[in-house]
Amino acid sequence: MDPVKQKFDEAYALLTRAGAPYELVTETVDGQPLRAFRNTPRNMRELFAPAYQHGDKEFVVFEGERWSFARLLRLADSIAHQLVHRSGVRKGDRVAIAMRNYPEWMAAYIGITSAGATVVPLNSWGRAEELEFALTDAGAKTVFCDRQRHDYMAPRAEVLGLQLIVARPGDAPLPQASCSVEQYIAGAGNAPLPAVDIEPEDIAVVAYTSGTTGKPKGAVSTHRAVCQAIMCFECSGIATAMANPELFGAMMQKGFEPASLLAVPLFHVSGCYAVFLTSLRGGRRIVIMYKWDVEPALRLIQDERITVLTGAPSMIMELLESPLFEQHDTSSLFNIGAGGAATPPKIGLLMQKRIHNSCPGTGWGMTETNALGSSFAGNAFHEHMGSSGFVQPLIDLSFRDDEGNELPPGEPGHIWVRSVTLIKEYWNRPDANATEFRDGWFNSGDIGFLDADGYLYLTDRAKDMVIRGGENIFPLEVEKTLMDAPQVLETVAFGVPDDQWGEELAMVVRLKRPGSMDENAVREFLAARLAAFKVPRYVGFTEQPLPRNATEKVLKKDVRHAFITTHDLH
Repeated sequence: MDPVKQKFDEAYALLTRAGAPYELVTETVDGQPLRAFRNTPRNMRELFAPAYQHGDKEFVVFEGERWSFARLLRLADSIAHQLVHRSGVRKGDRVAIAMRNYPEWMAAYIGITSAGATVVPLNSWGRAEELEFALTDAGAKTVFCDRQRHDYMAPRAEVLGLQLIVARPGDAPLPQASCSVEQYIAGAGNAPLPAVDIEPEDIAVVAYTSGTTGKPKGAVSTHRAVCQAIMCFECSGIATAMANPELFGAMMQKGFEPASLLAVPLFHVSGCYAVFLTSLRGGRRIVIMYKWDVEPALRLIQDERITVLTGAPSMIMELLESPLFEQHDTSSLFNIGAGGAATPPKIGLLMQKRIHNSCPGTGWGMTETNALGSSFAGNAFHEHMGSSGFVQPLIDLSFRDDEGNELPPGEPGHIWVRSVTLIKEYWNRPDANATEFRDGWFNSGDIGFLDADGYLYLTDRAKDMVIRGGENIFPLEVEKTLMDAPQVLETVAFGVPDDQWGEELAMVVRLKRPGSMDENAVREFLAARLAAFKVPRYVGFTEQPLPRNATEKVLKKDVRHAFITTHDLH
C-alpha cells in the first residue's frame, strides 16, 4: 500500500473506532444501511451550539467591520425569533437568502435553520428572472437580500407575495412593503430562540445548483445530511494533521491564529460548509472578500495574517502566478484548498515553489453530496498531483458504464455515489429523480476511476465527453495537458459537429502573452504527450478571460456556441 495513504488510513481508523469522537456506526436512512458518525448533532441548531461558547472572540472581518461570535449570533437569534413571531414562519417553510457575501448572510442562515425553517440559498449572481424561478419553485415567501437583489425582485414582490428584508439598503428609501434587517428585528434584540422540535430527517436546505445547462434544480438536504457532512469535514481535518505531523509542527511554530479568507460564494457548498460552518463551530476567524481580485486578496493575506484560502483552481492559479505575489508577506499562508473543479498538477508545482512548509489540498464533491466525496492534503497532495484525493469515510463510490453496470477496478466510468450526506431528492423534479437516483445511489455526472492505491482521478464530466469516430476524448485530460505549457493562462476544450467523424475536438486558449503560441505550437505540444486522435483539429485564441459562473466554472456551453458561430468548421 502507498505509505502516505496508509498514514491517513491509520488516522481515520483511530478517529472512527468504537468509543472515539468520530465513531462510525451503521444507520438505516430511507431503507439504506449507511455509515454515519454516532456523535453527530441531531439538527443544525445543535450543530451551531458550540459557537455560542466563543463569545466576544472575533469571528468575521468585512470591509473594516469586525464582528464577534456573540454579535453575529445575537442577530441570528433575533432573526429566528422574528421569523416565527413576526412572519408566522413554521417548521419546513422555505425562507430564501439572496445576497452577496455579508455577515448578514451568515446570520440569516443560522437564524432560518435554527427556527426550523428550510433555508434556500440563491445564486447572488442571479438576475430577476433566475431569482423569480427559484423563489417560485421553492415556494419561498420571505427573502433576506441585499439592495441589488432587492431591486431585481421588488417590482414583482407583491404579485409573488414576497416579504423582502434588506441587508445594507443604502441611502435610497425602501418601498413600503420592504424593510431593512434592523427594522425587521426591532424589539427582538435579546429574544431567545423560538421553541421548535427539529428532527434529523426534517428538511434543512434546498440549494439550487448552478444551472450551467437548463434551469437549476433544488437539491433537498435534511438536517442529518448537513450535520454529518460538517462532522466529516472536522474528522478529515484532524486526520490530515495526524498524517502530516511535520507540516503542522512547522505551522504551529509560526504562531499565527487560524484565519480563513472567504473568496468563494456562501451560497455554494464550499463557501458555506468548508469555510463558514466549520469555522463557526471551531472558533476560527473569517475574512470576507467583497469580490475576488488578486491584489486585494494579497493585501488581506498580508494584513489579516490569513492561514487558510479555499478557492476554485482558476483563482489559486491566478494568485500564485501573480507578479504581485512576491511583493506581499504571505508567510502566514499554510493551507490552500483548490476545489470545485479538477485541479491541474501545475497548481501543485506552483504551491511548492511559492509557499514553503505548506499543507495544500484538493477535493471533489458537489451540492448533491453536501460537498463530500474525496479529499486529501499535505504530502499526499504533493506526491499525487492530479488526483482528487481519497474517498471520505461516509462515502461509497461505484464506477459504471452507460447502462449502469459496474466496471472493473481502475477503468474510468460514471461515478455513482451513496452516502448519509446525499440529498433526499430534487425539489419538484420527478423527472430528474427518476433518472439520477437508483436504489440509494446518485449519478454524479462525473467520470473517473480509483487507482490501485485508492486515489480518485476525475476524467471529465459525462456530458462533456467527445466521441470522435468511436474514440472517447475527455476534454479535461486535454485541458490539463495544455496547462503544463508555460505560455498558457487558461484553456477550454469541447466537441464540435463534424460530417466525417461525428465530432471533432476544438480548444480555445488564453495565453499569458498574446502571440507566444500559434495553432501549430499548441498541436505540437499536445501531440508530444497525447494520442493523435486527442489533438484538437480546431484551435482558437482569446485575450479575454474565459466566461465563468459564480463558482468559477467555465461556461463551456457559451464558449462552444461562440466558437461554432464564428468559425468555419468545414
